[in-house]
Amino acid sequence: MKELQFSIEIHAPREKVWDILWQDKTFRQWADLVDPGTYMTGELQEGSEVQFISANGYGVTSLVEKVVVPEFLLLRHQADTQEYGKQERKKEWTGGEESYLLEEKDGVTTLTAQFGVPPEMEEYFIVNYSKALEKVKVLAEAR
Repeated sequence: MKELQFSIEIHAPREKVWDILWQDKTFRQWADLVDPGTYMTGELQEGSEVQFISANGYGVTSLVEKVVVPEFLLLRHQADTQEYGKQERKKEWTGGEESYLLEEKDGVTTLTAQFGVPPEMEEYFIVNYSKALEKVKVLAEAR
């Protein structure tokens, strides 16, 4: 896995940024820029599993390892899936971690996302994840 880190400053309280990241409607809006049609199932509670599934039925099942609302989320990818989460597939993401850190100072939230990607997908994520975080910024600052 190739470790990537993205950071963006957002002129909004971190509670608002957290909500944009994880409420279903807005999650779908920004995640769509990474992988079209992506949605999340499950609850962001420590020890729970969530699934991220794209329009083509491929996805990843992740353990919510740590959550501190609205400051930090750590996910550990448990299984790569297909058929809308019903079957396992080749392990590209399994074992990787994904984290989101939100730090606020003077009404500006710095959002830092860090995760590993398969090396052949590095450039794709550099381009598309940056666009997704810009979308989070636009959504958070517009409300």
